[in-house]
Amino acid sequence: MGIRSFFAKPFARWVVNKYRLNPSEVHDRQMFWLKSNLNKAKSTLFGRAYGFEKIKNYTDYKSRVPIFDYEELRPYIEEAVAGKSNILWPGKPAYFAKTSGTTSGAKYIPISTESMPFHIAGARDALLHYVYHSGNTAFLDRKLIFLSGSPTLESKNGIPTGRLSGIVNHHVPSYLRTNQLPSYETNCLEDWEEKLSQIVRETKDQRMGLISGIPPWVQMYFDRLEAETGKKIGDLFPDFQVFVTGGVNFNPYREKIIESIGRGIDVVETYPASEGFIAFQDSTGEEGLLLLVDAGIFYEFVPTDTYFSEKPTRLCLSEVKLWVNYALLMTTNAGLWAYSIGDTVKFVSLNPYRIVVTGRIKHFISAFGEHVIAEEVEHAMREAIAICPETKIVEFTVAPQVNPQNGFLPHHEWLIEFDVMPENLALFKSTLDASMQRQNIYYKDLIEGNILQTLVIQALEKDSFIQHMKSEGKLGGQNKVPRLSNDRTLAEGLLRIQTSSNSE
Repeated sequence: MGIRSFFAKPFARWVVNKYRLNPSEVHDRQMFWLKSNLNKAKSTLFGRAYGFEKIKNYTDYKSRVPIFDYEELRPYIEEAVAGKSNILWPGKPAYFAKTSGTTSGAKYIPISTESMPFHIAGARDALLHYVYHSGNTAFLDRKLIFLSGSPTLESKNGIPTGRLSGIVNHHVPSYLRTNQLPSYETNCLEDWEEKLSQIVRETKDQRMGLISGIPPWVQMYFDRLEAETGKKIGDLFPDFQVFVTGGVNFNPYREKIIESIGRGIDVVETYPASEGFIAFQDSTGEEGLLLLVDAGIFYEFVPTDTYFSEKPTRLCLSEVKLWVNYALLMTTNAGLWAYSIGDTVKFVSLNPYRIVVTGRIKHFISAFGEHVIAEEVEHAMREAIAICPETKIVEFTVAPQVNPQNGFLPHHEWLIEFDVMPENLALFKSTLDASMQRQNIYYKDLIEGNILQTLVIQALEKDSFIQHMKSEGKLGGQNKVPRLSNDRTLAEGLLRIQTSSNSE
């Protein structure tokens, strides 16, 4: 037993106990962070504009500070990016996390000296909860790989700027540095395909214990390893015991990743974001991810059916209910205020508070008033795969087809890249559609009213999503494919690649 694994169990016990809060303690910690963040930022440009000094409680906060998305907060962020001090938070940000927004172009999310430790603690404590519940520490003495963005940071008026995963790479604890892969030089490569090839060369002969990354890019890594060695990942890495995932819902990728590994694997799901580390899987026996209530963030929740109204309903944590779809707002110790990060969540437990991520507030299909969300299409896909278990999916997205050719009725088009096609495609399709009709009454009414025809499946060529992401400059790292869209921009991009491939 190595020194890491020796000390891991007592440390894990201490950390798990720290997270055990009763509902009144949770409420106290949330109110502490709201008041603390307001007090620290009361003399900032934003704090003066919204009268932080006059805010005494949550009701005051809601009345004075409206909901902000990135575009609404952009004027303040641009001031901070320009190098000015005391804009959203005292002083200047320690970092800017640069993200690729789907609607706003590049986004610059501030990270403060106060918020950075919570990003690190979230990832660490997710693993320590796993250690506590599983008793497994052996993986800590093996090699660990984190498929991340480049740690090379640019400067925005003296403020280091880069992908969140690249920033976090600079804060990996020293006791993990000696068994961390890939090498720093490889991690700094910007071209994803070149980087992936080098990662394969550096890792294929190593004793890997833990692999971490966003599922589609981990799958690409696994595919390259299998092509190079002819072995399943579980055979190539017999010590591989823990897969840590985050960034997207893991379920649509689960079957193919487990098939690539070739045996069972322990999975730890996390919910990191540039705005803060939000939740992690604290127990393998419970549904959902534990909301981190004492991590510098005050949370609010807006029922999605009120989000786009003139006066959205805003609730604090003690007011939420089970199984309601909420848009997530965050007030952070990096200077984000009632900030809508764009994700939607549902609570599956209120003691402790556990959530599942259901989609994106602006990623939906409502071309005909049906308001289909990501949770519904992912659930339908799970049902279809359960009926046709031989099916393996690489990636998929859904878009409306408002003006189909040849006189067909409008419909939802499911663009699916199969690794293994269903033996009975008609059964697969009918299962998808039946599930959608059960879940979404508006969709069902449109079908029964002959406004829409049942969904259409467009099977895509191998690597269609990879080629599309490459063409958009979004290959690898933290980039994700939208599960569904209310327009056909992504769909047409994928179909152009399909047409180009077929014409060669």
